[in-house]
Amino acid sequence: MNGPLNPAELDALRLSLEVAVRSVAFSLPLAVVIAWVLTRTRFFGRTLFDAFVHLPLVLPPVAVGYALLIVFGTRAPAGAWLRAHFGIELAFTTAGAALATAVMTFPLMVRAIRLSLDNVDPGLEAAARTLGAGPLDRFFSVTLPLMLPGILAGAVTAFAAGLGEFGAVITFAANVPGVTRTLPLALYTAMQSPNGDAMALHLAGVSFLLGLVGLLAAEFLVRRVRRFVGR
Repeated sequence: MNGPLNPAELDALRLSLEVAVRSVAFSLPLAVVIAWVLTRTRFFGRTLFDAFVHLPLVLPPVAVGYALLIVFGTRAPAGAWLRAHFGIELAFTTAGAALATAVMTFPLMVRAIRLSLDNVDPGLEAAARTLGAGPLDRFFSVTLPLMLPGILAGAVTAFAAGLGEFGAVITFAANVPGVTRTLPLALYTAMQSPNGDAMALHLAGVSFLLGLVGLLAAEFLVRRVRRFVGR
């Protein structure tokens, strides 16, 4: 990488950060709930539900984006309903890019949180129950703090992965400059453009750097939190 990023590259970087942050903020609370349900409860169809949650890990991202387009497109049932009642449009918007990214990175968060929850001693929750703590009290005072390393690891990993999401975003949100053209889409556009080698090199370098920083940050935060909670 030589020299500063030009306005188009900075715009792509800004959009990538915005989309990744919005995707994590949208899906993290649900990921905590789903991870707890899959780890601590037993119900009919649990295996099928678990497979459905992790399906984006094995599906082509373009297929996920196409499924979102079928459900949330402007003429699709859910998309038309959201537009008519709330004025919300998802397809071909920044919010849609965040939704597509959230769907693709959701299993990463769930898996990280489940791993952390598996290491929580159920005896601590049982002890809190004998002391009169209700289900919500036990969750927020005992379980949730002990899950925190996994929650942070999942959130940061999903954020870093979201910066590189391409297939689902371009299928559901398209490649609109200033709206949905994130770093991967800008890199793709530069590679397809005459004399776009310099821009492609800049964007590839930024992508590598952001991914590395994200993974290192996840590891650092998990270690700090584990020391803090004594695990």
